[in-house]
Amino acid sequence: MTSPVHRVPAGVAGATAGSPGQHRAKHIFVTGGVASSLGKGITASSLGRLLKARGLRVTMQKLDPYINVDPGTMNPFEHGEVYVTEDGGETDLDLGHYERFIDENLSQASNATTGSIYQAVLAAERRGDYLGRTVQVIPHITDEIKRRITRLGNHGTDVVITEVGGTVGDIEILPFLEAIRQFRNDVGRSNVCYVHVTLVPFIGPSGEQKTKPTQHSVTELRSRGIQPDAIVCRSEQPISDSLKRKISDLSDVPVAGVVNAPDAGNLYEIPLILHEEGLDDEVCRILGIEGACDTSAWEALVSRVEASTTPVKIGVVGKYVSLPDAYLSVAESLRHGGFAHRAKVELEWIQAEDVEGLLTEGRLRHLDGIVIPGGFGERGIEGKIAAAGYARENDVPCLGLCLGMQVMTIEYARNVLGLTGASSGEFDRSSPHKVIDLMDAQRHVVDMGGTMRLGTYPAKLRPGSQVAEAYGETLVYERHRHRYEFNPAYRSRFADTGFVCSGVSPDDRLVEFIELEGHPFWVGTQAHPEFKSRPDRPAPLFRALVGAALERAEGRRPHLLDVDALPVAGR
Repeated sequence: MTSPVHRVPAGVAGATAGSPGQHRAKHIFVTGGVASSLGKGITASSLGRLLKARGLRVTMQKLDPYINVDPGTMNPFEHGEVYVTEDGGETDLDLGHYERFIDENLSQASNATTGSIYQAVLAAERRGDYLGRTVQVIPHITDEIKRRITRLGNHGTDVVITEVGGTVGDIEILPFLEAIRQFRNDVGRSNVCYVHVTLVPFIGPSGEQKTKPTQHSVTELRSRGIQPDAIVCRSEQPISDSLKRKISDLSDVPVAGVVNAPDAGNLYEIPLILHEEGLDDEVCRILGIEGACDTSAWEALVSRVEASTTPVKIGVVGKYVSLPDAYLSVAESLRHGGFAHRAKVELEWIQAEDVEGLLTEGRLRHLDGIVIPGGFGERGIEGKIAAAGYARENDVPCLGLCLGMQVMTIEYARNVLGLTGASSGEFDRSSPHKVIDLMDAQRHVVDMGGTMRLGTYPAKLRPGSQVAEAYGETLVYERHRHRYEFNPAYRSRFADTGFVCSGVSPDDRLVEFIELEGHPFWVGTQAHPEFKSRPDRPAPLFRALVGAALERAEGRRPHLLDVDALPVAGR
């Protein structure tokens, strides 16, 4: 018989869940089958949200099968955005979903790749930790995987949700599947639950939804020694109860554990859909977790999302816009900002290299706001600079993020301060005015192989500035991922020109925020505030940008005539 998780009041020193003096976290493993991009990350995040709604302390983890040590050096076209944690971890974008849904700050320990796991095992072998024994996938690699999983449950956490990247049947994920198979024996069957996400496709010519892909996927998973406890069936339309019974019969999963997740109007509905299907009830039954689920706060959020209908057009000027996942957190943060104003943000993806031509043709005049996101490398820089100038000259609300702040600085230096050839040391080492450059303390390290300011850093905000008003405070903490900084040698040139360094590091050395006096909203930050935005608590700068864009849209929107006030013919 399984034992329930006993919750204790938050903040009680030394308090843990479980038996006195001992804490044993429950573990949920989420795998995927049939095809990639089915939504394992959203499913895992939604389940985490539902378990938090039961008062449980939840953390999450992604196991990625690629051999890179982390995604930090991967091309955004290959992998999408690199998500940055509070402690400076460069991680998979699914961690962004996790944080947005469960509203917990994760760490670099929440992302483990094949590369990092093999790196740790080989380092141990070089140190002699294995005493000369032969190093093998089993037990050494699988033990390291299990160690990564176990350490997340050692800090008073009730539930650890671990998503295994890739698709069952891929050769790359076999060590991960073996590790999670062993894990149930290590920690006890009542402490582990396996959730498998699969696909029920609709075949047009026959007009039927087919369960065969799910059957094959479950068979493949079972061949690795893992019997799923619950199956989440992704589909375009809801599946029938008879199909659920068929899947249950063929997979040895109770009907209550066969859950349907049809396509939703917006991703924030998914926790409620899965709750209505009973996924969290079944998982809690398997794990022996007691307590009711209070979804009222999330229902209020979804209602707010559905009520956000006032259109506002925001252009995102980037280098990787052909793959929107490269700016996933930016897009979600803009939507969060819209929720706060009951506005529906309509995103327009603009290739930075095309901006100068679009400006010549006047094809950006319909935008209510502009975001210039981060990035690395020279490609598209002149287009980003042109977009910053267009926004400045035409009072278009504009938010620059990291590289976006840097190009705003360059644009102002060239076109207002008259610093011909102003640029960044990243793009033009021969520029006569490197208004963006490496700090002296960084220079020798970067030249020898690269370093970045990663993770959370504080900033002091100038009282009364737009930035301070947006945050509602004068000391803030935001996450960073960059090498180059505003060159302090040029700060005096910008002073008293309307260009305001409205946020600086506590020691006053680094410029963290800029803005323009008299402009509706022309704000840049060296940070990435998109990584801390939540659907029910939007990042302040995104909320402020959408608010300014709405004001611009309202001023440009034709007002409806009052029909009752019109003269009537013959009156």
